[in-house]
Amino acid sequence: MEFIETRGNEEGRPHQVQFSEAILNPNASFGGLYVPKYLPKLDLEKLQGLDYKELAFQILREFNIDISDKTLQEAISLYDKFDNPNEPVPLVDVGDGLYISELYHGPTRAFKDMALQPFGKVLSSLAVERDEKYLILVATSGDTGPATLETFKNRPNIKVVCLYPYGGTSDVQRLQMVTEDGENLKVIGIRGSFDDAQTTLKTLLRSEDFRKELEERNIKLSAANSVNFGRIIFQTIYHIYSYLQLVQRGEIELGEEVYITVPSGNFGNALGGFYAKQMGLPIAKIFIASNENNILTDFITTGKYSLIGRKVVNTKSPAMDILKSSNVERVLFALFGAERTKELMEELENRQEYQLTQEELEKLQNHFSAVYSTDSECIEEIRNYFQKGYLMDTHTATNIKAHRELREKPLKNIAYSTAEWTKFSPSILEALEGISGVSDREALEKISKLANIPIPHQIQSLFEKEIAQKIVVPVPEIEKEILDFI
Repeated sequence: MEFIETRGNEEGRPHQVQFSEAILNPNASFGGLYVPKYLPKLDLEKLQGLDYKELAFQILREFNIDISDKTLQEAISLYDKFDNPNEPVPLVDVGDGLYISELYHGPTRAFKDMALQPFGKVLSSLAVERDEKYLILVATSGDTGPATLETFKNRPNIKVVCLYPYGGTSDVQRLQMVTEDGENLKVIGIRGSFDDAQTTLKTLLRSEDFRKELEERNIKLSAANSVNFGRIIFQTIYHIYSYLQLVQRGEIELGEEVYITVPSGNFGNALGGFYAKQMGLPIAKIFIASNENNILTDFITTGKYSLIGRKVVNTKSPAMDILKSSNVERVLFALFGAERTKELMEELENRQEYQLTQEELEKLQNHFSAVYSTDSECIEEIRNYFQKGYLMDTHTATNIKAHRELREKPLKNIAYSTAEWTKFSPSILEALEGISGVSDREALEKISKLANIPIPHQIQSLFEKEIAQKIVVPVPEIEKEILDFI
């Protein structure tokens, strides 16, 4: 399959590239993104009864990507590192037609493992095959960083630099990053927001001077954020799997429509659902659940995407504390084409906002509806569902309001749980017991006793590890720190 560019093609660049090229060099023309030239169509009948790894392999083969079956099988086998290799994505019925798809049972206890575990194997295998060395950049709001560091740790031909907003993640997320001691890993805390980190990443990906500096050291540049389609391709799979699980249980008939609800920050998870819908998965509509950084709610409701007068609000769901949602661009391309996408993205960069036409807004709303929840609403939902026997994290809690307010028909609704309770335990304890100001470690222990569930060893062990990554710098010093590292 060939990949094309969301903002059209610059003179002197190839008009289309293979998957391997798109993930090794994800910076497309005019600062855009790579997308598939077409999407394969699903034969859901043939996919029934497959376990997760079998399903993943079949869907990846349908994309006809230039990666060997051997590499794909090795990449998919990394789901064996999840709690239950036979069912890495449990689907839990929580009542009222709502099913929670738990995406957090991997090594770092967040949904980013679903894509980054296999993606890391694919990318590093390509680097070795080509005898090339790569610097992988990643900006994180809290979950992408730990998952990227975990998947690339000590892999040959790869160095990783991870940028995170200092003070803008949970303590557990921070510890997952700063205790990493792989020689090929560098973690940099920045004095700024996730948007600052992501903007820096995109700037470096586009910088000819930075690339020349790397070339002098015989190093090529790539990225692990969801600007890289290597992430997105794996994020289509669990949407299809969760639907087929409902069919297998007899909750729905094959072909029956469902809603899906996605807690959204950078929009990669939602984009995976959108692509699955385009491939033929019977999704009536995708509900976008946001926190008080509700730029996506405004956009999907009004058609205006505006950064003017906005600043990132720190919330109890910090992985969604984002205003610049990169993957919205891929949806714009799918609905309106490259010329219009380039125009809109240039307006956002130059004027800090853009406005869809009424016709364009209606097209967008054919696929998406959106609502946002406040911290207090999320705390209340966590408490309510715990009393019913289900423990969820603060990001998952944003799904509940969307489920209650956005359904137009009594269809089943698959909502995605993007992180385990352990990642945000002080907020969970506040919801359950009304206790605030407690450390992560103390909160973990209290919730473990209260809910009678063990703390996973991946989280428990963090508090015994030494801090290996201590760098915190202002944004202008990031490039120097990276060059010093390599």
